[in-house]
Amino acid sequence: MNFTRWSARLPGTQRRAAARTEHAVPPDRRGEGSVPAARAEQLTDGAIPVPPVDELAAREVLDRVPALVALVHGSDHRIAYVNDAYVAAFGVRSPGEPAREALPELAELGLLPLLDQVLRSGKPRTLKSRKAVDGRSYTFTCTPAAENGDGAGVLVFATDVTDHAEAAERLRASERRQRETAVTLQCSLLPQELEQPDDLRIAATYQPGGTEAAVGGDWYDVITLGGGRTALVIGDVMGRGVRAAAVMGQLRTAVRAYARLDLPPHEVLQLLDGLATEIDANQIATCAYAVHDPNEGRLVYASAGHLPILVRDESGTVLRTDEPTGPPLGTGGWIHASGSVPLGPGSTAVLYTDGLVERRDADLDEGIAALEHALAGATGTPQVICDRLVRSAGLTADHDDDVAVLVLQHPARTGADGELFRNAALELLGGMEAAPRARAFASGVLTSWRFPADLHDLGVLAASELVANSLQHGTPPMRLRLRRTDRRLIVEVTDGDDHLPRRRRAEPGDESGRGIAIVATIASTWGSRRTPGGGKAVWCEFLLPRP
Repeated sequence: MNFTRWSARLPGTQRRAAARTEHAVPPDRRGEGSVPAARAEQLTDGAIPVPPVDELAAREVLDRVPALVALVHGSDHRIAYVNDAYVAAFGVRSPGEPAREALPELAELGLLPLLDQVLRSGKPRTLKSRKAVDGRSYTFTCTPAAENGDGAGVLVFATDVTDHAEAAERLRASERRQRETAVTLQCSLLPQELEQPDDLRIAATYQPGGTEAAVGGDWYDVITLGGGRTALVIGDVMGRGVRAAAVMGQLRTAVRAYARLDLPPHEVLQLLDGLATEIDANQIATCAYAVHDPNEGRLVYASAGHLPILVRDESGTVLRTDEPTGPPLGTGGWIHASGSVPLGPGSTAVLYTDGLVERRDADLDEGIAALEHALAGATGTPQVICDRLVRSAGLTADHDDDVAVLVLQHPARTGADGELFRNAALELLGGMEAAPRARAFASGVLTSWRFPADLHDLGVLAASELVANSLQHGTPPMRLRLRRTDRRLIVEVTDGDDHLPRRRRAEPGDESGRGIAIVATIASTWGSRRTPGGGKAVWCEFLLPRP
């Protein structure tokens, strides 16, 4: 092949020649401040004269550049030329042979289809940072080169980017280590095993994002409050990585501590809001806190900027709890409020973070609506529903956000299973007859529930002491409630006074102060809480013997 004719057609050759012609300076004006054109000179020390670049042939220029250059022509890409750098990297290549046999290093890199594309389109193509058989990384640029009479060709220009590729790999390795650290910390701070209350079936899942920037901050929790009540929490710290996971761990620990106070949901969020500001004034988080009471058949909740809870009733209708919702935690100065939604037998509720429903190319409401549709048709255990909701969201391994989902079911119990879950309540108006009535009621109910004699007597004693304490320190209306599950007996007394009792040591001469101490001694656990609208509830639990 005539390389001179090829070089004349290389990009820029004709432009440079024209520029030299246009800007040529007449000999008689060379001394008027203009810079003379480069010319070969015989140096005074006898050095070999060096020709100017614009007088070098294209082959000479390409032979001297450190980049790898190859020129191929025809549909089978036969070799027309390879420069010295190419030979040094991959060895001698014979002209005239097709690239598939003569340039195996390009075939292994998948460069031959790219050459076909350049021939067809007449446009340059680039293959970035590919590691070749010589162990180094190159960026290949393929440029069309037209040849009169000999057909079209392609100029392959490979730049050594090994240093950049190694630096990028070190950066990726560092990011992988950071992601692994964040995932390890995140998972260690999430519940290792969910608490399983008597009246609910619960499952949860956490799926980290596919990159280091998409890990950390989402959490969930289940906290048994006693008296048959259960707190459920879902949250999302704004931010990613180890820092977000660390803040999440502090908030989750604080939620568990505040939950032990058995406060209404909005008061728990109020405390969390102040704590989030103390942890990091620049860090905010969303959170939804809900409490389920099987006696009421409702889910009482409060939200700090979090996505709405979805509830599907027994008929399959899905309800979205939009209000009330306050700003995220850490903003300060907001008075949160509690709302409620029915959660009776046969209902399912879903708490989730934004990674499940938020997409860059779609509105957030569309994602929530799609989740509602998926929940309406989801059946089975909570874990099955969890998995189905995650699959319906189309999450992939490179998802750009982490996801937390918490699913709870209030089963509709019938038959023999229903016999293990029973309720009984007695309204008490006060007066001298209240205590005897309470003892008689408790004895009759526990007998009908076929409790063993020792548990029967302990239950009656606990009911008597709690009613006596309410009569002395509380105000009407009063109510005695007995509840049994497959695991425990719960005795609860409510009244209209919001002063919470505390256990204290009674002196030998004291005529009162022993009731709560007796209850705390005979029961497995006891507690008290303020009720909505004023008043309090005092309760105790007895574990049932395993069959």
